[in-house]
Amino acid sequence: MTNLETVKKQALKNKEVKKAYYDLDLEFSIINQIIEKRIKKGMSQKDLALKMGTKQPSIARFESGYYNPTISFLKKISKALDSKLEIKI
Repeated sequence: MTNLETVKKQALKNKEVKKAYYDLDLEFSIINQIIEKRIKKGMSQKDLALKMGTKQPSIARFESGYYNPTISFLKKISKALDSKLEIKI
């Protein structure tokens, strides 16, 4: 039996589907891109938090959508993930 997560992973392999999925909501897009990047780097929430100088619950709240991040917070995340923060309008 296939579960929802398996279907989602398969669907997101298609670049058009992935773009549409992330374009649904900017905040959702940012969170998911950061989660993907963190996982690709093999980092746990705790690892990311330590690298940022914060605590794991802060990362959990952000990733679950319960925290409205500041630009400063997003900059810290991008630096900890060796990434560049770009804001486009």
